[in-house]
Amino acid sequence: MTFQITVQPSGHQFTCEEDETVLTAAMRAGVGIPYGCKNGACSSCKGKVVSGTVSHKAHQQKALTPEEESAGWSLFCCATAHSDLVIEAREVEGSSEYPVKKMPSRVSTLEKVAPDVIVMTLQLPANEKLKYRAGQYIEFMLRDGKRRSYSVATAPDSEQPLALHIRHMPGGLFTEQVFTTLKERDILRFEGPLGTFFVRDDSDKPMVLLASGTGFAPIKAIVEHLVQQGSQRSMTLYWGGRRPQDLYMDTLCRKWAAELPNFQYVPVVSNALAEDNWQGRTGFVHQAVMADLPDLSGHQVYACGAPIMVDTARQDFVAQCKLPADEFYADAFTSEADINQP
Repeated sequence: MTFQITVQPSGHQFTCEEDETVLTAAMRAGVGIPYGCKNGACSSCKGKVVSGTVSHKAHQQKALTPEEESAGWSLFCCATAHSDLVIEAREVEGSSEYPVKKMPSRVSTLEKVAPDVIVMTLQLPANEKLKYRAGQYIEFMLRDGKRRSYSVATAPDSEQPLALHIRHMPGGLFTEQVFTTLKERDILRFEGPLGTFFVRDDSDKPMVLLASGTGFAPIKAIVEHLVQQGSQRSMTLYWGGRRPQDLYMDTLCRKWAAELPNFQYVPVVSNALAEDNWQGRTGFVHQAVMADLPDLSGHQVYACGAPIMVDTARQDFVAQCKLPADEFYADAFTSEADINQP
């Protein structure tokens, strides 16, 4: 059975089959509902069902509580329609600008930049190019239909190969392979570009770029893209790690800060050891932003990293720092362990 979905306030319409999610149908139709993990863990696709009925596949309660569901809220990435629907959703212009493609790639280089982080570059087939927006991600297609998502750390207009920052997750289906058996010239298949985490070009507001761990990867692509575009927007990067070694491209960030007049860099370490001799900022990275910028009412925030950091930053920036809720853009790095939590 096929159902008609109408999106408010845009009035866009698309059809949805009874066995697919609302988000999948929207993506197929080129309607830009925001999304991140696509697995009911990050809440990026949350919107309201104005009329009609849906049911939800398994998802995390922190992404959609029973109270929110009772009030008509929905996670469109795991919602299936049982009737025609009218939904409220904030659409993202440009999210369907480039077609999603399935492509083979060859591992070009594997460089260990921290004890638990490898930078992997990919070589695409001759005469093939992946068109994407800085901040978007790709999904590797693995055995048994499983997939793993990684943000592209290379600016889309760069001549450099696609680079991914991969953190070792002990026992992880893909990261164990990357850190043990994967070799240069091995073949990997992926699908992309995916995601709605990219810079909104219709604003000149100062940007706070907030990253934890390998959440730096899409932030790197965004910074380099804006530099290549000659953007004059103010950018302040707050990058947090447990120890200094987690800030695995600290030298690059300091180089940006020295050379770019509109760029500032604030590294923050939460659990430095005595042997680290850390002399910089300490604590939680989002609290460093709040200390420096208690009034975020005139800013945009782009946050990427651990779900707890992203969720806490969103709540605190809006509640305590006057950040408009619709000026917080995020990509939470949800691992398989995050997704499988109750």
